[in-house]
Amino acid sequence: MATLTELERARLRWRARRGLLENDLIITKFLDRYEQELTDEDVSSLTQLFELDDNSLLDILLDRANPEGIYDTPNIKRLIDLMRQG
Repeated sequence: MATLTELERARLRWRARRGLLENDLIITKFLDRYEQELTDEDVSSLTQLFELDDNSLLDILLDRANPEGIYDTPNIKRLIDLMRQG
């Protein structure tokens, strides 16, 4: 697997910006804490997760729903758990 460039990692922070303030706060807090530790797989998983619409993502982050389909992977679940812990 190819190593992600710094540009690709910077794009993650840009994609994390959300329309709902609640999502933005949760994700920004997570990235502030863990961004330097994220693996390339984590960055890819988060990029995929950020494809969800704001309301669906908020439901998952607030533990009102669980990831389904292509979002139901062990790595995405681990990252969601970290975000839920705040």
